[in-house]
Amino acid sequence: MVIATQLAARDDTRLPARLARSRRAAATGTDMRTEDFDACRAGRRRAHRFIVERVPLGEIKDWSSDSDSGNIVHRSGRFFSVEGLHVVIDGREWQQPIIVQPEVGILGILAKEFDGVLHFLMQAKMEPGNPGLLQLSPTVQATHSNYTGVHRGADVRYLEYFTRPGRGRVLADVLQSEHGSWFLCKSNRNMIIETFDDVPPHDDFCWLTLGQIGKLLHRDNVVNMDARSVLACAPTAPAEPGAVRSDTDVLSWFTNERARHDVRARRVPLAKVDDWVHTEDDIQHVANRYFRVGGVSVEAGNREVTSWMQPLFEPVGLGLCAFLVRRFGGVPHLLAHARAEGGLLDTVELGPTVQCTPENYAHLPEEERPRFFDLVRRAGADRIRYAAVHSDEGGRFFNAVSRYLLVEADETEVGAEPPPGYAWVTPGQLNSLARHGHYLNMQARTLLAVVGLLNGLL
Repeated sequence: MVIATQLAARDDTRLPARLARSRRAAATGTDMRTEDFDACRAGRRRAHRFIVERVPLGEIKDWSSDSDSGNIVHRSGRFFSVEGLHVVIDGREWQQPIIVQPEVGILGILAKEFDGVLHFLMQAKMEPGNPGLLQLSPTVQATHSNYTGVHRGADVRYLEYFTRPGRGRVLADVLQSEHGSWFLCKSNRNMIIETFDDVPPHDDFCWLTLGQIGKLLHRDNVVNMDARSVLACAPTAPAEPGAVRSDTDVLSWFTNERARHDVRARRVPLAKVDDWVHTEDDIQHVANRYFRVGGVSVEAGNREVTSWMQPLFEPVGLGLCAFLVRRFGGVPHLLAHARAEGGLLDTVELGPTVQCTPENYAHLPEEERPRFFDLVRRAGADRIRYAAVHSDEGGRFFNAVSRYLLVEADETEVGAEPPPGYAWVTPGQLNSLARHGHYLNMQARTLLAVVGLLNGLL
């Protein structure tokens, strides 16, 4: 007797509508009203002892500088190291410190339906580099070293939903990059798992709708980088009647961008990186640009380990990340930039139209600044569709903040055929690419999460 194999649907056609319903629920959720979020976060801030102090890089406990290479390593040999990187991109050449963390972390958000509306279990998580310390993070945000107990701390709450197959229904699961300028080939598993269990939230967690999270994305330094990354991977973009480029055309253009750039990167001893000054306190660029590597001492009552020291990267100045926006045939499009970075696994990923730290270019003439930089910076309020300041991941970066913008452009500024390296793509096309690994960089995913979660933004 032959038993027929039951086939599964290739795509969940109901999921976008369920996510849209959650996105429309912006005022209240099962745990709280959106307007009560500030009081709730302040309460969690008072409930725990948080202290972050700068310390000289040479005095951070459990970390040391290797006698031969100068690389900064943890005594366990795990977590991450700070090493040197020699980069060549299309003839441009430089050296810099880089974070080396080959293990894959888990960024996971647990979802559950209450009264017909999907909610997402978010955590008020402290990271030492976060402005304001507490930000809204995924249910689970943990490196492999952390959740396997290398730190000898408490277990990671709700981890089992993301490490044990069959504990829930997968809504999204994809490997995504971290910053290609500061990490060497680093990936995290971005996951959304729907549970049907009764999951009472711990005091530091709450169930929120997509609409509530979208409201909080209007606020500076509230929704953390990892939450934004995960939410960008959910199929939240609405259906679109067409696009300037077909999906196949976009993939062909992007493949050509990856093929045409000459990107070479190799690790070198940190002690020998050119143009960087090593002191007892920190490592910084000779011109005081880009970033510095310093140390912090941390106390955090609600973390798996309640006190530790570590190195952090601190950028010099406020970053700028912006998509230019135009409508073609009534359909909104975003101007994506194929960015080559030395630390990316596949050399090129799609970023916003402009992604830079303006202070790094202040000494250069206008023609040597990033393309569209001045167009974005001079945009009047009537052309700005979204503006907020968001920080990068506070577990590796200290006060790494950027102003995120969506800026309307017209045909006189950017035509339908933009310059090489740029392409007009719809939010739906970007959303489709975000469901696969290493197409969109972290900054593009932040703005995609904004577009996907905020109704009527474009």
